[in-house]
Amino acid sequence: MKFREIIEKLGSLVSENSLTTDKDNNPEILGVAAVGEAQGKQLSYIEGAKFATMVPKTAASALILPRDEKLQQEAGKNGIAWLSTPEPRLTFAHAIRLFYNPFKPSPGIHETAVIDPSVTLGKDVYIGPHVIVQEGVKIGDNVCIQGNVVIYPQVSLGDRTLLHANCTIHERVQIGNDCVIHSGAVIGAEGFGFVPVPEGWFKMEQSGYVILEDGVEIGCNSAVDRPAVGTTRIGRNTKMDNLVHIAHNCQIGENCVMASQVGLAGGVTLGKRVILAGQVGIANQAKIGDGAIATAQTGIPSDVAAGEIVSSSPAVPNKLYLKASAIYKKLPEMYQTLKRLQKKLEE
Repeated sequence: MKFREIIEKLGSLVSENSLTTDKDNNPEILGVAAVGEAQGKQLSYIEGAKFATMVPKTAASALILPRDEKLQQEAGKNGIAWLSTPEPRLTFAHAIRLFYNPFKPSPGIHETAVIDPSVTLGKDVYIGPHVIVQEGVKIGDNVCIQGNVVIYPQVSLGDRTLLHANCTIHERVQIGNDCVIHSGAVIGAEGFGFVPVPEGWFKMEQSGYVILEDGVEIGCNSAVDRPAVGTTRIGRNTKMDNLVHIAHNCQIGENCVMASQVGLAGGVTLGKRVILAGQVGIANQAKIGDGAIATAQTGIPSDVAAGEIVSSSPAVPNKLYLKASAIYKKLPEMYQTLKRLQKKLEE
């Protein structure tokens, strides 16, 4: 489609604060690509000044740019059609949808699926090959369940939820509308509950519930554990990467994001809009306030205030961590200086 047609289809996303190239520069666009890999007839984007040097280097026919006159001029000088908008990455994300539709099978139940007679099925449901759905499960409208999924008894799935192949949903799990569970994820397995006794460990049965609110997405090979009593809850629109572990009784707020290999111990509470980068670990019962951010490989032993940015292990305020990191690089030089001072004192 033509570049101008793409702009029209983006609609209200292209706000009054957006600018576009001259109307005569209207190339045919056949797809989207990263700016460093784009070829002719492809659309890409520049998120900020960090990538400004890519404008004269890219072979893309069109770019989505931030509001930056220098970048606009550079693109025009290289014959690249452009759209300048306050949120280029978000605009590009919407543009991808104009060229790519995720695979979604037509409604129907595969002949190899095993479905208990007590299961309640909504409208236009797809259930793939070798799926097992046990007694008392409730499945909403337009749900898609890919092959080899196992759903234990008394589970509920909200409308338009997607379960990818080979994920497992244990008993007492409630999944809301528009959720996505990726391959290999296990939702509602037993939490790690053992009581020490003279003979070793006594198993505490995990009789609680896991609740995923609307719009939650769980990455591949992640686990959300069922508690002994009460609930483990994942708030609305929270997104988890692959290999994330949420232990029993955790309470996760709305719109949180967790990158790969994040691990939460039992009873952790996250507020709203918390961001946890890769390999962050949080100790038992810690409370993380709204809008807090933990950078990669941060170990959090105790509470973090709302809006705070923390780093390192054990966690410290990010600004302190950056100062300490700068000093760390100078430690060998400082050590030599200290040795010289000690020698002078001895003399």
